[in-house]
Amino acid sequence: MPLAISIAQLNFVVGDLQGNAQKIIGAARQAHAAGARLLLTPELAICGYAAEDLFLRPAFLAACDAAVQAVARGTADLDGMAIVLGHPRAAAPGAPAFSPCLNAASVLRAGRVEQTYAKRELPNYQVFDERRYFVAGDAPCVFEVEGVRVGLLICEDAWFSAPARDAAAAGAQLLAVINASPFHLGKGAEREQTMRERVAETGLPLVYAHLVGGQDEVVFEGRSFALNADGTVAMRAPSFEEKLVFAQAHQAQAAIKMEADVAPERSLEADLWDALVLGVRDYVGKNGFPGVLLGLSGGIDSALVLAIAVDALGADKVRTVMMPSPYTADISWIDARDMAARLGVRYDEIAIAPQFEAFKAALAPLFEGRAEDATEENLQARIRGTLLMALSNKFGAVVLTTGNKSEMATGYCTLYGDMAGGFAVIKDVVKTRVFDLARWRNANDPYGTGANPIPERIITRPPSAELRPDQKDQDSLPPYEVLDAILARYMENDEPVEDIVRAGYDRADVERVTRLIKINEYKRRQAPVGVRVTRRSFGKDWRYPITNKFRA
Repeated sequence: MPLAISIAQLNFVVGDLQGNAQKIIGAARQAHAAGARLLLTPELAICGYAAEDLFLRPAFLAACDAAVQAVARGTADLDGMAIVLGHPRAAAPGAPAFSPCLNAASVLRAGRVEQTYAKRELPNYQVFDERRYFVAGDAPCVFEVEGVRVGLLICEDAWFSAPARDAAAAGAQLLAVINASPFHLGKGAEREQTMRERVAETGLPLVYAHLVGGQDEVVFEGRSFALNADGTVAMRAPSFEEKLVFAQAHQAQAAIKMEADVAPERSLEADLWDALVLGVRDYVGKNGFPGVLLGLSGGIDSALVLAIAVDALGADKVRTVMMPSPYTADISWIDARDMAARLGVRYDEIAIAPQFEAFKAALAPLFEGRAEDATEENLQARIRGTLLMALSNKFGAVVLTTGNKSEMATGYCTLYGDMAGGFAVIKDVVKTRVFDLARWRNANDPYGTGANPIPERIITRPPSAELRPDQKDQDSLPPYEVLDAILARYMENDEPVEDIVRAGYDRADVERVTRLIKINEYKRRQAPVGVRVTRRSFGKDWRYPITNKFRA
């Protein structure tokens, strides 16, 4: 008989130990009833990933231990079922105080913890801080289910050769990898290719169980999978969906062959859209906000954020406010009204000219003799931020900011103005990709909230902040296709200025963009958290000093 394996590709909430335990118990019962005898949960499923400095609190670790025991008791009657449960576990006495616990996975069977494995490779790059919290393990873990010997690995372990090789040497016939691997564009294909390397080295098939859901700035896309010993994909779960996934492990002679459904590959745009939608939905839902509101300007960025918000939450939980200034073009409010009507969201208008004139009048004696400049532009942005935050305070909805990565990089944003809010939806999406996503969404309606939601003129007109007469973004910045390419090379790939110039970019543009990135660090430190969708975002991936005289 084949071994039926189930993967609990589920969305857990950090710190909701009781809720997470009940979700795991429910999945185990459903899987057992369907014939599965091995259930794999994601990395640190009991507490959610990543719990950050909660791992430093002894009371948190004790509560996690209690939740593990609750899962063991709640599944004790599932005859023949082995459950691999990810959880933190206090380290042995004598471990460093600054690394108080293990990133562990325990095998639960018949109501008890049968074995516990400690993650050996602890990532400390990009968004990861695991050496801050965890002590590395040093031994393999192999257990048997229905005659199949399973070697257990946790996430980063499978990106190195030694843990998988040691599991094979300890008698494993199948590798089971439990994971919480944050999404970025292209990461799914990278994972599958790296796991093929482990399969090739060991000659063993592999099952990769992955988390799904949003947690602050990171998103996990699911896409759990299995590989046969020849590296072929035997199973691939849908991306960005909670799902109890099943696979069959057939034992033929000494080999194990996996069989299951294989979800098709997806476009980068579809992955990116779903990541942004899931990031918004989980940030709003898991933090208990009743809905969201945003300033709708008639421009491309706020239009894209509105479309994402409606797909994430539904029109009834999204409110828009248009706040025209003396420099707002008629087509801006016409297009804003049009888009709000297309998506069926609440739309209000608050003209800011009276407040703008009042501020200028109050400051006139102090500004006497000085020409108008960016000060007056920023005043308009800050008036809008104040109005949005007042509505947020009164009604409880969180403000979604609409700035993109190109603007965050160069400081083309206003502190306490358009940066004011609780969640920055597209802060990791460069301007050129903003346009690409808008076109993609107009051609696709993945959540059934309305086809072609963004008026075409919003996509085709030159972008402008509309804070002075006839203003265009390109008055202050290089063309976005140039800016974004320099940004990718310098910020995401750490290329030196001279290498970027040698690649064919104008030195003046490169010097200008890299200087803007450097001098606007103080703004980004005060920006709201937002969805990470690239290999390197302005967040945990980017940790530069504000006071800094070095330029690469």
